[in-house]
Amino acid sequence: MKLLFFTDSHLRGSSPVNRKDILSKTLMAKLTEVVNLANDHRVDFVLHGGDFFDTPNPALSVVADYLQVLQKLQAPLYVIAGNHDMYGGNIASLSRSVLGFIGRMGILNLLTEPGSVRLEAGGIRAFLKGSSYHLDMDRRPRHLDYVLEKDRESDITIHMIHGMLFDKQEIPGDHTLIDDVLETGAELVLAGHYHLGFGAIERGVSHFINPGALVRLSNHVREMERQVKVALIDLSGGGVSCRLIPLCSAGPGDEVLDRTKAEDMEMRLMALDRFTREVREATQLRRWDAAQIINDVAQLQNIEEDVRREALRRIAWAEEALGVSSG
Repeated sequence: MKLLFFTDSHLRGSSPVNRKDILSKTLMAKLTEVVNLANDHRVDFVLHGGDFFDTPNPALSVVADYLQVLQKLQAPLYVIAGNHDMYGGNIASLSRSVLGFIGRMGILNLLTEPGSVRLEAGGIRAFLKGSSYHLDMDRRPRHLDYVLEKDRESDITIHMIHGMLFDKQEIPGDHTLIDDVLETGAELVLAGHYHLGFGAIERGVSHFINPGALVRLSNHVREMERQVKVALIDLSGGGVSCRLIPLCSAGPGDEVLDRTKAEDMEMRLMALDRFTREVREATQLRRWDAAQIINDVAQLQNIEEDVRREALRRIAWAEEALGVSSG
């Protein structure tokens, strides 16, 4: 049994300000390459890890363009829903989204709750469990989403999940570490949501795979350096073999991503920080009381002595009236 897994395609019709290219054309080229790879390698099933669209209600003309490409797949396509595929990240709204609609029409196989299906090809029987995003993902006890009971009637259990699964501590916030869910119950875990991905990792009896997002929407330095890849997975011979394939249609980061705005913001933040430090060093403000501030400002701005004294007098009067101690 052969699988092709990709995730976080964020299909859309417009281009973000940080893209130099026409993103819709780039996405069409990427999808075409994905379809060709799947067909050329004669995979039995194509799996998508969520955030199929960038919004729950993309324009129908945009949807039609992308689906025309995907309809050339010779293998069935199974998809789980990501947070961008539903309104407000609420899975209850999935039935009202475009992804939910095309799933109901049978254009693709949308794995909604209970989200499982048995697949068979090449003498291999696989149990595929799909876990779409929901508002408590990576917040509630992890075993509720990441751990399943192994299917005893199948040769291999596959879990496809749209959650913030990390191979190591990356960023603060809601996430799950692979080491915390090693007893997953699945021999193969396919993860989406984390755009940078972590490649293919073998831990214990399980393989964890996230090739990274199909699209680069952020102009973060690590995104610019990242190669866009898909995972070709072979389950023959009783084991799991994964090959990460870079897409030729995905240009280098510095050719398609614009760092100008990000660098401008970084320069502004650095300038603000430098200004704040210089003011503090120049004024030597050890006490942030009003009188001290007036004295420091008067010295820096060469304010006339009578103005300084009058300001201090009024401050003293105000503190006395309020019963505030200047010490």
